[in-house]
Amino acid sequence: MRLASFVAAVYDRRIIRVMGGTMAAKFPVRALGTSREVRALPGFVFALGILVIAGSVFAADLGRDRDHDYDAPVPGTYALPVVKPAAGGPLIDSAGKSVDLRDLTHGRITVLSFIYTRCADGRACPYASNVLGQLQLASAKDKMLGDKMRLVSLSFDPADTPQRMAEYGDAMRETNTGCEWRFVAAKSPSDLESILMAYGQAVDKRANPADPLGPLYHVLRVFLIDSQGRVRNIYSSGTLDPRLVLADIKTLMLEQAKTSGGTSSSRPTNL
Repeated sequence: MRLASFVAAVYDRRIIRVMGGTMAAKFPVRALGTSREVRALPGFVFALGILVIAGSVFAADLGRDRDHDYDAPVPGTYALPVVKPAAGGPLIDSAGKSVDLRDLTHGRITVLSFIYTRCADGRACPYASNVLGQLQLASAKDKMLGDKMRLVSLSFDPADTPQRMAEYGDAMRETNTGCEWRFVAAKSPSDLESILMAYGQAVDKRANPADPLGPLYHVLRVFLIDSQGRVRNIYSSGTLDPRLVLADIKTLMLEQAKTSGGTSSSRPTNL
């Protein structure tokens, strides 16, 4: 299967060019003035052109933009209510090992994103994965954030095998440092249905399976879960601002330090 020799993806007023070849070959990608090679994988090559900007944008460089034209809140100046307990469920990770979602939503502050690798909708999975990439880069510069935070990308597409999730993870991770970032899928269709129902994540098949945006339709939902396994915020495409997510995470870190009797030395660094 051949790609066009030139694909232009416009994301947040930036143009990312993917120079063509065959699928499953390496393509030189120029993103925000930085050239590097990435492996284009069948099914999410178009999304990859959008995702690479995660490696070129660091959270500290973020400010107001057209979609988020406000000042981010100061961590610790507000409280996040408990929404509900975070559900568990049988999963398989990108290494083919069994894991329960409960184990990935306890012990650390977790950002859980429901995605699928074939999604090419720039305001859905690619955008969510980009935000998680920015969070990982931020954690690489902040040891406490790296120790306290976990990222989880959970696929709702039965076609996303462990190998496919591993390849997607390799394409997404810009650094091996920073916080843990897990790429997982449900063990069975029934397990997936139970997890999606528990989190209120709607997914449906598009009428046209060859739709350029991908074969599945879904509403973007990303969950912030505290170290005790409680959902504390739910972000949509309109509220998934990395500055806000970072502020919320650091607010939970401050809450945790206060509850455990932490001293001022355990306070997270400023955004």
